[in-house]
Amino acid sequence: MDITPHSAWDWFTGKPLNIVITVLAAVILRWLALRSIGRVVATTLARSDARRVGETSRAGRVLAQATGSAHERHRQRTLTMGSLLRSMVTFIVVMIAVLTVLTTVGINLGPVLATAGVGGVALGFGAQSLVKDFLSGIFMILEDQYGVGDVIDTGEAIGTVEEVSLRVTRLRDGQGVVWYIRNGEIIRIGNKSQGWSTAMVDIPVAYSENLDKVIPLIRTVVHELDGSAEWQDRLLDEPQVVGVESMTGSVVTIRVIAKTAPEQQYGVSREIRERVKAAFDANGIKAPVMTPFGPAGGGTP
Repeated sequence: MDITPHSAWDWFTGKPLNIVITVLAAVILRWLALRSIGRVVATTLARSDARRVGETSRAGRVLAQATGSAHERHRQRTLTMGSLLRSMVTFIVVMIAVLTVLTTVGINLGPVLATAGVGGVALGFGAQSLVKDFLSGIFMILEDQYGVGDVIDTGEAIGTVEEVSLRVTRLRDGQGVVWYIRNGEIIRIGNKSQGWSTAMVDIPVAYSENLDKVIPLIRTVVHELDGSAEWQDRLLDEPQVVGVESMTGSVVTIRVIAKTAPEQQYGVSREIRERVKAAFDANGIKAPVMTPFGPAGGGTP
């Protein structure tokens, strides 16, 4: 068969041209999709930065400073989801392009798809736990249930998150033991580091003490603590002296509640106790006397 320019052109405008158009369309579609995903990711990060910089309230500034890691976690989560979406788009576009090309060259896709369907079912049964782990990991990242540096309770273990992947979460407990927990096996999550924390301090005094003197003194102490520059970045609001929590025998317990930055409640509680103790000593306010048989002295049972 003689090959002439006309016959070559007729041949090219048939299946080869369709294949070229399919490949070019796939490349352009993938480029447009990846560009759109990149713009969405960039816009999301910019809005997050603007929201963080524009925070004017004291609580907002403290949380923005204390949760700098949370902001970085949000950034990493956004980038991770952007990367995942890019991979999914690439896989889908390439798969559609390959199937279209195979159809164009005359390959019957029926047996191929049937074989792939049977293989997919078998793989699904064999790897259903793996699929469950990956899906759970995706939703955990999307919903920002926890991130690196958070102290969480998974039901199986309590510890600090060291790594979060789509399949497993790695955390280290208080004894230094590293736990690897499959995301699909996590039923509930208690996050002790997200948002803000509460310091609850119970201060016991003798029953015989005058509460009209004790409670204003504690309020003065927590007011001075709130005004201290050292604690401005840990307290979201001035601690509140809510009053008498309980009366047992010769003990009157006064409760103080403070709203703090994440994981700062323990240091705030210790500081409140130390300052209140010093103020009690300076003003002659006595704590209840403890005996081997329990609190005693100074009041009516």
